[in-house]
Amino acid sequence: MCTGACSKVIAVPLYVLALVSVICNIMLFFPDFDTKYAADDRNGQQRITEEVKYMGGLIGGGIMALIPAIHIHLTSSGKCCANRCGMFLSIGFAALGVAGGVYSLSTAALGLQNGPLCYWKNPQNPIPKWGVPFANSTGSYLTDKEMWKWCLIPENVVEFNVGLFSTLLVAAGLQLVLCLIQMINGLFGCICGTCGGKE
Repeated sequence: MCTGACSKVIAVPLYVLALVSVICNIMLFFPDFDTKYAADDRNGQQRITEEVKYMGGLIGGGIMALIPAIHIHLTSSGKCCANRCGMFLSIGFAALGVAGGVYSLSTAALGLQNGPLCYWKNPQNPIPKWGVPFANSTGSYLTDKEMWKWCLIPENVVEFNVGLFSTLLVAAGLQLVLCLIQMINGLFGCICGTCGGKE
């Protein structure tokens, strides 16, 4: 396969992964699909999980994946960037995508490890309060669904956060792999050419 064609195979999934990451990050701002928690958070009451505010899906998985995807796609189009110089530049852009993937992966993993912010109580803490009940559980809450009942408000916030942070984790991992492949592909394209006849 030509390096230009390989770039196209890499760019198209990066567009999709960037979109998925942005949507997941935006949805995380609205637990239980309700805007009141975001409004309360804006008014000084902490109601949104801290790792959501790091915007790993929007910045890392979204913008930092979209910029490389556009350039990588241009290297496959046979126009302005389908030459050795364009392939060389794609290595740098893919490195930006790798950095974005690492950032998104890190924030999603941290969000999964700490768990959601919620109004909670358990047998050891019978008085309900806002907080992060699973912060010291080292992720054990993920396998113990009985612990999920600790969170009273927002309703089903644990499932909500686990589902969206897991999706972000997978998207960031795929983004990371695709950008690493493009770095290797860009190196070959820089050394050997793009098979586009425009060297």
